[in-house]
Amino acid sequence: MLKLSIKVNNFLDKQKQLLKKQDGQNTIEYLFMLGIIVVVVGIVGVAIKKFMPDLFEKIQAKIMGQADQI
Repeated sequence: MLKLSIKVNNFLDKQKQLLKKQDGQNTIEYLFMLGIIVVVVGIVGVAIKKFMPDLFEKIQAKIMGQADQI
């Protein structure tokens, strides 16, 4: 009976160690990082969208100005 008790305790100790051991990221952490990246890219996209028409107009004006000089 004592041997069985020792084996059960050893087994439980090994299981506790496996639960405590955390090497690398798991799926939830990867999904959390992906969610943060998507939110940041979305915010940057909205911010850039406001400035892009003006930027393209400036580029077009420079190209047309250079084309007129030819």
